[in-house]
Amino acid sequence: MTLDHRTIRTGFGRFATGVTVVTCRNDDGEPHGATVNAFTAVSLEPALCQVTLTRESKACRFLDDKPFAVNVLAADQIDAAWTFAGRPQGPAPRWADGPTAPVLLGTAATISCLPWRTYDGGDHLIVVGEVAHLHTSDADPLLFFGGAFREIAARTADHWMSSVDCPDIGWFGSDFAPLRTTSTLKG
Repeated sequence: MTLDHRTIRTGFGRFATGVTVVTCRNDDGEPHGATVNAFTAVSLEPALCQVTLTRESKACRFLDDKPFAVNVLAADQIDAAWTFAGRPQGPAPRWADGPTAPVLLGTAATISCLPWRTYDGGDHLIVVGEVAHLHTSDADPLLFFGGAFREIAARTADHWMSSVDCPDIGWFGSDFAPLRTTSTLKG
């Protein structure tokens, strides 16, 4: 069975992802970024994460054994996602110097990395970084699903009303009293 690229992209697109911008310095030492949704945590010890970039991207060349940052975009950073995907939108993204590489401001999280390993990934390269610094905010992340940017919907408790597993009230509700222990046994 032969699959065309559109069919593969459509199938892969059924998996919802966050949206990141991988940032580094270009050959002239200037900040550079690329929108990437192929990001994942790899290991806690050591702390590793990976990004996957198409071999033709400039960022692939700039990341060759160099530090980088993974900027998890906030829901209000759609313009930044488009800008670093090669379609500039709205105001220019705001930059700052990061612990290992330039970072974007206003993100949901920023993961600053040192180079770890790079692996062949077909028409992509799999770049693994060792996490050197991590910054998080309370901002909701920007999501990508089915070829479009999305946001997390407001949480409702309606679906838990018939379940004893509601995360807001726990298994036992508010009237639960745990068993008391006694210090002596009668008998």
